[in-house]
Amino acid sequence: MVLYTTPFPNSCLSALHAVSWALIFPCYWLLDRLLALFIPDPCQKYQPLCILLFTPVYLGFLVTSLPFAFLGFLLWSPLQSVRRPYIYSRLEDKSLAGGAALLSEWKGTGPGKSFCFATANVCLLPDSLARHNNVFNTQARAKEIGHRIRNGASRPQIKIYIDSPTNTSISAASFSSLVSPQSSDGMPRAIPGSIKRTASVEYKGNGGRHPSDEAANGPASGEPVDCGSLENTCIVRISGDEGGRLPEADDSATGGQARNGAGGGPRGQMPNHNQRDGDSGSLGSPSASRESLVKAKAGLDGSSGEPGAAYSKAPHKASVVKKPAARKRRHPDEAFDHEISAFFPANLDFLCLQEVFEKRAATKLKEQLHGYFEYILYDVGVYGCQGCCCFKCLNSGLFFASRYPIMDVAYHCYTNGKGSDSLASKGALFLKVQVGNTLQDQRIVGYITCTHLHALEDDSAIRCEQLDMLLDWLADFRKSTSSSSTANPEELVAFDIVCGDLNFDNCSSDDKLEQQHSLFTRYKDPCRLGPGEEKPWAIGTLMDTDSLNDEDVSTPDNLQKVLESEEGRREYLAFPTSKNPGAYQKRRKDALKGNGRRIDYMLYGEEGLCPDWKAEVEEFSFITQLSSLTDHLPVAMRLMVSTGEEEA
Repeated sequence: MVLYTTPFPNSCLSALHAVSWALIFPCYWLLDRLLALFIPDPCQKYQPLCILLFTPVYLGFLVTSLPFAFLGFLLWSPLQSVRRPYIYSRLEDKSLAGGAALLSEWKGTGPGKSFCFATANVCLLPDSLARHNNVFNTQARAKEIGHRIRNGASRPQIKIYIDSPTNTSISAASFSSLVSPQSSDGMPRAIPGSIKRTASVEYKGNGGRHPSDEAANGPASGEPVDCGSLENTCIVRISGDEGGRLPEADDSATGGQARNGAGGGPRGQMPNHNQRDGDSGSLGSPSASRESLVKAKAGLDGSSGEPGAAYSKAPHKASVVKKPAARKRRHPDEAFDHEISAFFPANLDFLCLQEVFEKRAATKLKEQLHGYFEYILYDVGVYGCQGCCCFKCLNSGLFFASRYPIMDVAYHCYTNGKGSDSLASKGALFLKVQVGNTLQDQRIVGYITCTHLHALEDDSAIRCEQLDMLLDWLADFRKSTSSSSTANPEELVAFDIVCGDLNFDNCSSDDKLEQQHSLFTRYKDPCRLGPGEEKPWAIGTLMDTDSLNDEDVSTPDNLQKVLESEEGRREYLAFPTSKNPGAYQKRRKDALKGNGRRIDYMLYGEEGLCPDWKAEVEEFSFITQLSSLTDHLPVAMRLMVSTGEEEA
């Protein structure tokens, strides 16, 4: 399938569209600024004075721009009938591209491979509309969201292997000595020599060397050979010679660094926890993601001063692995690990976003994410009147980014929108991605569906109809894009994912119709026990917009700590409320059960995969890294695709 890199079939139509939008844009921008004046902004001082001064200015220019906007609209509207439903963007810098190399990593053999997915509603609406959700400055937020996602996902992943057959634990204090600090360009620097002086801990890293150098010259002195090392992965081995205990450092200075996580930086450096308000969110706080994240205590030297620049000193994620046995879980009562994390997962493979409505914000977001994701789809949807029930002013708001090549794409617009939701072309985006090749040249593929359902609370029937449409469209998409036959399969399906903002939860009595939809019999929800029954650790993903900018939840660290307590969740998450006006006590949050409204979903299917292959959840995360930037919590899932073969 040919992917569309431009919104129109030829340059002539593109030029006409550019002219029409140039005539419309001044009117659009002035109207947006005029409406935004009358919505309170807690960061704006002297708002009554601003209203008094700027209202006549904006109003005067708006009236002047109306004739030009009308002419532009007459030209713009018919062009939408030939507009393509998305724009495909691939990273132009081939030196940074790695999609083709990723395909060679997995041949469909061995015990399997894990893939990481994330979804988030980022509320990138025109500023006057976004302010109703208590978020502001859409353009700046788009750039900062891109910074945070990119730097959270691109941080190296630390894997710790325990050689001792009896001891699978490692103290939190020892984690701080396993950090590989990063240089100002974001690349890992060689680990300080003081860490190698610890006899029972050996660090495996390339120290900035290319893998080909190691192949030619052999491993560096003192480094254990590990042929399974991957890009952006630090491997630490802990031998059992000393009973799993780490010996003390030879001198007090080195010991102090190991205990405090000091990176040995210059004396004049500013520590991470002294970041200013509005930056990357106090990522240096030692409390962030205490169970699975290791803090990089390097300073902020080399920071560019841009939003999120402090993230260049990215912390590292550590997973404890018992060797040769399976990885020990933090939650023995659950089949997989789960956590509230201050960061997006390391080595994130696929990202699905909703409410990326503003086209300029989408471009800024794309530019930021291209620093990590090679393949991106944006500006998804239709405009005007194109087979939908009413005129569409906004696109679908769907946005997709991938490290793996995209093979096929399809978009469908829901035709039963109602009220204000009908002004946006909400729909479903279907994608087929290639994640590997077998030794027999069979493609290994996966299917991902990203959607955003009807938002109005009273319209359960509309959402159920949209879920029916989604399942029908998905079945048609898989049938039309499959090139395999049972007798001679050319493709092996590794996973089937459905994710997005479904705008209903699994605890509200008003959402019973959606909770019992057949979607949940075809796809598994890792957070759900059954209709109306959540797993105890699952939390809501919709924030209470009234308290969105409180200092207690203004940084990833703070929000993570708040959500770890039941009291904090009841204060800062949105909860379902009774529609009975007389039941005041039932409408109070402290009288409600559950952990908030979880309306952002990550589902996976087990049917239709390659025979003998099995998809199992390895880790599930609720992410606080976008605190104060959106009114939703992103969610992420790491899925292990097992082939049924044992590791040699």
